[in-house]
Amino acid sequence: MAQTGGSMVERMIGAAMLNVDTYEEVEHDQDATGQAAAVVAIVAVCSAIGASPLGWIAAVGQAGSALVGWVVWAGIAYFVGSNVFKGEVTWGEMLRTLGFAQAPGVLLLTGIIPILSWPILFAASIWMLVTAFVATRQALDLDNAKTFMTIIVGWLILFGLRAIF
Repeated sequence: MAQTGGSMVERMIGAAMLNVDTYEEVEHDQDATGQAAAVVAIVAVCSAIGASPLGWIAAVGQAGSALVGWVVWAGIAYFVGSNVFKGEVTWGEMLRTLGFAQAPGVLLLTGIIPILSWPILFAASIWMLVTAFVATRQALDLDNAKTFMTIIVGWLILFGLRAIF
């Protein structure tokens, strides 16, 4: 496995560029959990600033959603991927890879620029979906079909939980 560099910024770039080696590196580096949490926090702040034109409630909601969403989604993907599709992963591995998969979310900061916000936010959202797919696949050591099914089943569970709560 080629090394992509241990700094958080290098790892963020590698994750955003869909570098499989970066995801493998953070998956196996237990010390990278703090870095993954920092990536999520940075994205949460960028998201809050980007949503600030909509008011402080929207900004706080965006930041909270980024932080809580990371943990909840990692838990769902961990449960579904390891129990239903027999992926081999630990909770920490899932948290780390999905944390770094949020790296393109720094673009959510552009929400404060009215003319650019929607196209960039749309592109960043698609980009984050792709990075989350790669992160999930690498963490669980599954093929593309099982990864896709993990995500679909996970979304169904998440929507079910949202309907209840």
